[in-house]
Amino acid sequence: MRTLAIDVREALRDHPTGKARWTKCFVKELISRKLPLLLIGQSTLPDSWVQSHVQSLTLPAGMRWHLAAANALLQKKQDILSFSPTSFIVPAITGGRVPTIPLVHDLIAFRGEPHQRRAQIIEHLTLRRALSTAQHICAISEATKNDLLNRYRFLKADSISVIYAGPYAESAPLNTPDDQTILSVGTLCPRKNQLRLIQAFALLPEVLRTQTRLIIAGGRGWGDRDIIHLARITPGVEWKGYVTDKEYEDLFARATVFAYPSLYEGFGLPVLDALQRGIPVLTSRRGSLPEVAGEAAVFIDPEDPDSIAQGLTKLLRDAPLRERLRTEGPLQAQSFSWKRTVDLFLSGIQKFL
Repeated sequence: MRTLAIDVREALRDHPTGKARWTKCFVKELISRKLPLLLIGQSTLPDSWVQSHVQSLTLPAGMRWHLAAANALLQKKQDILSFSPTSFIVPAITGGRVPTIPLVHDLIAFRGEPHQRRAQIIEHLTLRRALSTAQHICAISEATKNDLLNRYRFLKADSISVIYAGPYAESAPLNTPDDQTILSVGTLCPRKNQLRLIQAFALLPEVLRTQTRLIIAGGRGWGDRDIIHLARITPGVEWKGYVTDKEYEDLFARATVFAYPSLYEGFGLPVLDALQRGIPVLTSRRGSLPEVAGEAAVFIDPEDPDSIAQGLTKLLRDAPLRERLRTEGPLQAQSFSWKRTVDLFLSGIQKFL
């Protein structure tokens, strides 16, 4: 059996966000399967990852990391299968000389919505080459798989395995809502749509606005100046910045509504975390979000602050609706787990190991 080599740089960052959290949880579950692994990063592995079937390779940070990683994989190419969960640079460098499985989270870089310029350039330069030379491809959702098939006509449906994700915590109790907190979690950027969410909060009927607060948790991203400014001048809105795992759990433990009016998502991990805890969710029908939320959410037009405000008003005023979603959310969340994700992954790549 080949050793599975995995880029774990993002998973080991001090402040992991979406893709990094996905990789961290995935690797944790994969380690439990006792497969031979080579984890390639730029920092020391957590103690719980250090096991007899796990090798590690620590390389210098920066662009040198990609070149060194590609070289290391080329030297071991007969004995490994490389999995790239967060970046297409190394697969593009090795160009098919190393058997590789890239994971595609989304095609945000190729859409019309605003996106970080650097990330856009890198993906435009590397993704097609990574896909065209891959042994197999993994996608995080059916929406992302469909986006890939529509954009890259040379791909075949059976060459892409959809492997999804699981909630950040393996299990979590139903939360105890404080009847006053609308929570939104995500890196500040135009795509996460916090600006329109704040505008929608300001449009709430006065009686609701004075009884409710909007808490936004998320580190600074890009194009976020207007978001921060509006958060600071809008009464009842608090921006907390990046939160630790404990702070994340504390916020979810008391939220009355979870608002995630994103313009596009490859998956939407915070939505799954909210569903798992029985928190009524407001979100959009963009990208993967209908897959994740099913019918256990209130859907709005993310480009219309009035629509977002109407959805929030409905959730805050309709107690029976909240109770229904509180029951349906955890049932919907049960469809997703890291065990299922790793099972789907291994099933898709088995013939290449």
